Amino acid sequence: MRTTGLWVTGTIAALALTGCGGGDPLAEDGESEAEQGEALVIGSQQYYSNTIIAELYAQALEAEDIEVEREFEIGQREVYVSEIESGAIDIFPEYAGNFLQYYDAEAEAATLEEITAALEEALPEGLRVLEPAEATDQDSFVVTSEFAEENDLTEVADLAGIEDLRIAANSEFETRPYGPDGLQDVYGVEISVVTVQDSGGPLTVDALLSGDVEVADIYSADPVIEAEDLVVLEDPEELVLPQNVLPVVSERVDDAAAAVLDEVNAALTSEELISLNSQSVDEQADPADVAAEWLSEQGLD
Repeated sequence: MRTTGLWVTGTIAALALTGCGGGDPLAEDGESEAEQGEALVIGSQQYYSNTIIAELYAQALEAEDIEVEREFEIGQREVYVSEIESGAIDIFPEYAGNFLQYYDAEAEAATLEEITAALEEALPEGLRVLEPAEATDQDSFVVTSEFAEENDLTEVADLAGIEDLRIAANSEFETRPYGPDGLQDVYGVEISVVTVQDSGGPLTVDALLSGDVEVADIYSADPVIEAEDLVVLEDPEELVLPQNVLPVVSERVDDAAAAVLDEVNAALTSEELISLNSQSVDEQADPADVAAEWLSEQGLD
């Protein structure tokens, strides 16, 4: 994670930009506020895949001569949401179900359509979400193929009755609706959290492969699942809501900028996202290079 000082500096800079005044009422039709000299600030989580998506948004906007400022790898939702709400950040790639449950943990929405509709009601004034991508990056309950075979596991409910279960996950997993309480209530699974603060990354995978835990919370678009022959347990009760990628944006994102983001999301499938992630994980490619190549392939550069 970047240092607090860097984050604060970026926040001050963003606030200074947003304090420069509104858009020019005499601007030509179709010209974005950012094209009038006020950069749109784009943020990302401290998660490599989210940073790639943010870079897709940034470069696509720049290709349309819309000025952007990058404030990437800020942290997790509990850290960055206040920056979005304050107006310090204008665009942030989010995940539908988790974003809704951040604002309404008791939300009854289940389908993507219901989630996006509920978000319209739940979000604070001045924020909205744009069209979701087909791409999804779900929190997933993952085990090794050996553990799955030994215990005849295919879905989450099959974990019920196995003693001393441990799951490697970020600290915030403890309070997520699909965390220990949700697993107990919905599937009768008792599990303790071993905190590994890398968002399902290499340390989480190592904890699983080494036997330090039996289960890991790994995002579904992570190429390591296939590479390590891991098993994603089915979640028939949809304890984890659909996590389609969608941008949350401020009022400064006008129709011209929103149309660019919609184009990116329209082209982003789950398969494409896994491929983008593979380039980052397997080839150690820079997010900017990964994004540039994909946008070129899609004709969005």
